[in-house]
Amino acid sequence: MEWGFYGRARELQELREILERDRWFFARITGRRRIGKTTLVQQALRARPTRPILYVQVPDSAPAGVLSAVRDAMDTFEVPEDAYPRPNSLLALAQTVGTLVENGYVVALDEFQYFSRKHLSAFNSFLQAVVDDLAARASAVRGGLIVLGSLHAELVALLEDRDAPLYQRATDHLELQHLDVASLLALLDAHADRDPMRLLHLWNLFEGVPKFYRDAFEQGVLRADRRTVVARMFFRSSSPLRSEAEHWFLSELRGRYDVLLKFVARHPGASNADIEAHVRHLSPETSEQVGGYLRVLVEKYRMIERRNPIFATPRARRGRYYLRDNFLRSWLGALQSAVASVNFRTESVLVERADDGLKNLEGHALERLVGQLYEERSRDGIGDFRLTRRIDGYWDRGDTEIDLVAVDEEDRRLRFATCKREAAKLLADVPRLRAHVARFLAAQRSYRDWTIEFVALAPRLDATTRRELASAGVVPQDLNDLTADM
Repeated sequence: MEWGFYGRARELQELREILERDRWFFARITGRRRIGKTTLVQQALRARPTRPILYVQVPDSAPAGVLSAVRDAMDTFEVPEDAYPRPNSLLALAQTVGTLVENGYVVALDEFQYFSRKHLSAFNSFLQAVVDDLAARASAVRGGLIVLGSLHAELVALLEDRDAPLYQRATDHLELQHLDVASLLALLDAHADRDPMRLLHLWNLFEGVPKFYRDAFEQGVLRADRRTVVARMFFRSSSPLRSEAEHWFLSELRGRYDVLLKFVARHPGASNADIEAHVRHLSPETSEQVGGYLRVLVEKYRMIERRNPIFATPRARRGRYYLRDNFLRSWLGALQSAVASVNFRTESVLVERADDGLKNLEGHALERLVGQLYEERSRDGIGDFRLTRRIDGYWDRGDTEIDLVAVDEEDRRLRFATCKREAAKLLADVPRLRAHVARFLAAQRSYRDWTIEFVALAPRLDATTRRELASAGVVPQDLNDLTADM
């Protein structure tokens, strides 16, 4: 079966509606690298196959390189040269964009964030003049401009900074998040299967990045065992993801945050004190900068997220830090050092080492996956539990820790769960779960008269384990249960 287009129904409809206005638009599409921005545009344009298009992949280069890429794209999309001379300057490029759009073209500039580079920044002022002119004649303009970008900080600087030439010029904004689990299940139904360990392994590596799943499909490993996936995707000279993390973002950081990022990748949920102690141990001279580094990675680059326990105020001092992106966490936490040694050690040994590291990370990934499944099931009206609060787990200074807290305020139900990658560890963890829930209810007295439910979760549960958990007064649940009706 050929690869298809999975998920994105809402975003696709929104973009099609923008294109069908038949008047000026300036649409901004953002999202992490490989998230499917270009594919979304291609899919939306298929509904209007006769509409003229110019798509340009903007290179991270000097003006001459950008202009060369534009000229090549104009040739590829058969833009008539007699009507549209090829631009020879950044000013001419902006004017060419304006002329094309005025005549009904949809112009898409991918990796638009590179225009934040100093040697290309003049283009933004030139484009501002063109955009303002087109906007003033919006109803008479039949085309539009789409800019796509993957580096959050640079794109925000170009389009949201009050002092930037293009500030508030965009008419529409689509931000692509990871594919939801339901879309991934449709993908696996088409090209592999729903084996829960496969789902967890791939989700821990790729989360909802469609291009990575397609890379695995093209490598013929979506159905393969986990070590074959790791070897083919990361360790061979032709592996498609061998340098993805470096190209995606780490090169932009120029080594300034490596120690901090690696620690958070390997210790999901680390506190500020944990991070400071680690950095102080390895690099005393930079330990005073930890707070500033965290702010940059949270607020500017959005690589790290700070989570408070549910029910806490936004200013609570009990925040924990996590890498936002599963792929980056898996790379820094388990793959990077092993892949770097591929020319010096046996591949099978390195793959085994990397796979062991990935298994350690899959415990946290399971908690996130289960939380997302609970949210999606509630959103789609599946099952009997309706979330009214987002699940982020719960912890406090007294070492109370609960993997999953699901809140159904309408029926006054609280569901508490322990999540283990290894099902054999669940039964022994039930007393700890009950003790921590008792401490939770003592601290959160408003919930003491609610219906309390205990759940034990693993990727896969056999019949014997299910009976044992049920006998202990805990509802057994696995990924098969949570995905069967999706």
